[in-house]
Amino acid sequence: MAATPVWSVDPRTGKQREQVAVEATSREVDEAVRAAHAARGALADAVVRAAFLRTAADLLDESAAHVVEAADAETALGPGRLTGEVARTTGQLRAFADAVDEGAYLDVRIDRADPALTPPRPELRRYKVPLGVVAVYAASNFPLAFSVPGGDTASALAAGCPVVVKAHPDHPATSELCASLLRRAAVAAGLPPEVVAVVHGFDAGLELVRHPLVTAAGFTGSIRGGRALFDAAAARPVPIPFHGELGSLNPVVVTPAAAAERAEEIGAGLAASVTLGVGQFCVKPGLVLVPEGADGDRVTGALTKALGETEPGVLLDHRMRENFIAGVSERAALAAVTAPVTPGSGGEHTVGAGYLTVPARALVEGTDGGAASGSSGHELLLEECFGPVTVVVRYADQGEAAAVLGLLSGNLSATLHLSAAETEGGAGPAAELIAQVTTLAGRVVVNGWPTGVAVAPAQHHGGPYPAATSHSTSVGGTAIERWLRPVAYQSVPDALLPPELREANPLGLPRRVTP
Repeated sequence: MAATPVWSVDPRTGKQREQVAVEATSREVDEAVRAAHAARGALADAVVRAAFLRTAADLLDESAAHVVEAADAETALGPGRLTGEVARTTGQLRAFADAVDEGAYLDVRIDRADPALTPPRPELRRYKVPLGVVAVYAASNFPLAFSVPGGDTASALAAGCPVVVKAHPDHPATSELCASLLRRAAVAAGLPPEVVAVVHGFDAGLELVRHPLVTAAGFTGSIRGGRALFDAAAARPVPIPFHGELGSLNPVVVTPAAAAERAEEIGAGLAASVTLGVGQFCVKPGLVLVPEGADGDRVTGALTKALGETEPGVLLDHRMRENFIAGVSERAALAAVTAPVTPGSGGEHTVGAGYLTVPARALVEGTDGGAASGSSGHELLLEECFGPVTVVVRYADQGEAAAVLGLLSGNLSATLHLSAAETEGGAGPAAELIAQVTTLAGRVVVNGWPTGVAVAPAQHHGGPYPAATSHSTSVGGTAIERWLRPVAYQSVPDALLPPELREANPLGLPRRVTP
C-alpha cells in the first residue's frame, strides 16, 4: 500500500503548500514508542533533564523568526499572536526546568517508625516516580504552546518521561520543525534524540494510545476525538490515564448591578474576548447571561457595535470553517433565537464574527421542560461552537440565571461580572453565584475574561467533564503530576533506598517528615 502523504496547507487559500511527511504505519509507531521506551533511563538524571529543557527553550528562542513564519503559513494566526506563543512556550520549558531543580514535585514524605502507636507505625518513605512513555496529542489552535514543544511535552519530560507526539494535521511543518529543535536540545544535553518523537496520521493516533509501552496520554481537542481516545485508553488490557481537555462553553454572568455600572466596558470586553484568535480559544466565552432591561441593552449595544466593526478572519482550516458556518446556521434557526450581528461566512476563505441571543425562559423550556414532549433543539446552544460567535441569554432575575447555569455540564472556566459593591460583600447573591459556578468550572474569573490562561504555579486549566477527563491541570506547575505515580518504601535499609529518600538527603530535596 502506498504511503499517505501529509501536506502543509495554507488556510488563507486552502491550497497545499508542501508535503511534510507521510502518515506513520503501525510498524513505525511501534518503532517510535519502543525507541522512546529504551531511552527513558537517560532521563533519570534531574540535572540533565533541567539542562535539556532550558536548551530546548534557548533553541526555540533563537529560531523564533523561522518558527513563527512556519506556523503562520499553515495556521494564519498571525506573527503577533505567534511571537507571543513562542514566549509562552519557552517560558513553560524554563518553568518546568526550575521545577525539576527545586524537586518539590517529587512530594517526598517520611514517617518515622513509632512502635508506641496503635497500630504501630513502621518506617515509611514515599516519593513519586515517572510513569514511562507518554503519548501527546497536539492541539489545532496552539501550534506551539499545546503542541510538540508545549506544556504536555514539557511537563512529561520534566517528570522523566519520554514523549511521542501525534502531530496535528493543521500544522505538520511546524511540528517537524519544533521536533527537530527538541531533538537537537536532547543531544546537546547528552540525551538520545529518541526521548522525543513525532508521528502523523489518524490511525497512528489510535495505534499510539493502544501501544502496550505507552503509560499515559495528554490530549487537547474536540469532545468527539478526545472521548474516542479516552475510551480506547480505558479499553486496553492495561488501562492508562488519559488526561484530555475536550470542550467547554465557558459561561459568563453579568449581574444587573455590573451592567448598570459599566455596560459599555463589559460589552466591548466581551467582543474582544470572543474574537481573540478568531474565536479559536478553548476558553472563549460561549454563553453569556445578560440581564433584561435598559442596562442589559447597553451591554448588547456595545457588543453589537464592536462585533460589527470586526474584520472577517481565517480559521485554522476549511473543515473548521464549514463546521462553524453550519453550526451557526443551525443555532440561528432555533425558535426564539435572533442574530443581532449575524456570524458566518465572511468570504471564500474567511468567517465573520457575530452573536446570537435567546431569552432565558425559552432556553430553559426548550432544553429541560421541552424534553418531555420531544427536544426543541435548544440543547445545541449549550454546546461549544468553535469560532467567533457567542450566545447571549437574557434573564429576568437571579432565579432564571441560576436555572440556565443548572443546565450546563463541566467547563474550563466560568466568569462573573460584578459591581464594585458586590465584590465587597462576603454573602448575598454574588457569593451564591460564586458557589454555583464553582461546581461547574476549573477556574472562576471575576471582572475579567477567561481568554488568556496564565502559566503560573497556582493555575488550573481543566474542569469537570467534558471540559476534561481527569481532575488534573494541563497548564501550570502541577501539570507535571499527571506523569508520576507514588511509591512508598517500608522498613527499607537506607543503603537500598533511592537517593531521593536517603536519610542524608544527598540531593537536597524538600521533604515532609513526621517524627
